[in-house]
Amino acid sequence: MTGYGRAASVYGGFDISVELKSVNNRYLEVAVKTPRAYSFLEDKVKALVRDKLNRGKVDVFISVTENGEAEADVAPDLPLARGYYKALCALSDELGLENDVTLSDMARFSDIFKLGARETDEEALTQGVLAAASDAIKSFVAMRETEGEKLKADILARADTVLACVSFIEERSPETARAYRERLEQSVRDLLGDASVDETRLLTETAVFADRIAVDEETVRLRSHIGQMTALVSGDGPAGRKLDFIVQEMNREANTIGSKAQDIEITRRVVEIKAEIEKIREQIQNIE
Repeated sequence: MTGYGRAASVYGGFDISVELKSVNNRYLEVAVKTPRAYSFLEDKVKALVRDKLNRGKVDVFISVTENGEAEADVAPDLPLARGYYKALCALSDELGLENDVTLSDMARFSDIFKLGARETDEEALTQGVLAAASDAIKSFVAMRETEGEKLKADILARADTVLACVSFIEERSPETARAYRERLEQSVRDLLGDASVDETRLLTETAVFADRIAVDEETVRLRSHIGQMTALVSGDGPAGRKLDFIVQEMNREANTIGSKAQDIEITRRVVEIKAEIEKIREQIQNIE
């Protein structure tokens, strides 16, 4: 869910820039920052981002600056200009000077010109900003898709490692029961010497042990979870939250297998499975 995208456009006399940055987050959080004069853009840009993205803490930075292409709104302050002119005429009469006041003379009084605030067409500017935001989101998504392919390859490789461990456990588990029976029989013979061994009791104890360490249900569910995870990672559309749940279930099955394990080699594979599941869990935090 980490990503970056940027785009720029020009609307009238404005240069528009939209920048998106995202970090991992369980849900979607969008914060839009604009110049104070253009705060009316925030809700519309936020709605656009929410429509395109599903997870992540997304910060959107919008820059709107005048580029000087538009004409400035300059108007004369006529009452003040008349005041200046009357003052000059009075000065001419009082001092007996020739009254040769021209427009150029009046223009030297800069305060008789007012620079009016240029009206902004909010609707048109909004369309310009949304167009830039759409391009920025496309760039953002493209970057995440590239990163997503790498994540997919890594997750699928780790899933294969887990499956290999599951296959080993499935093959090893019956061997554990047979080894237990042999050890139990040997222990009984060591205790009883030449006395006959109660085969029925021996079989009963072995069956109880085999049932206690049986992990068939857990390995079947673990394989099912891996299949679901592989399908989600390989499919289209948001999958992050579903993957969160599946990884929790995978970890639950691995813990159960570990609690039943009575064999050092199975225990080692369980440790390996849990390590891979943890790495997968970390990776899917980057998936939308």
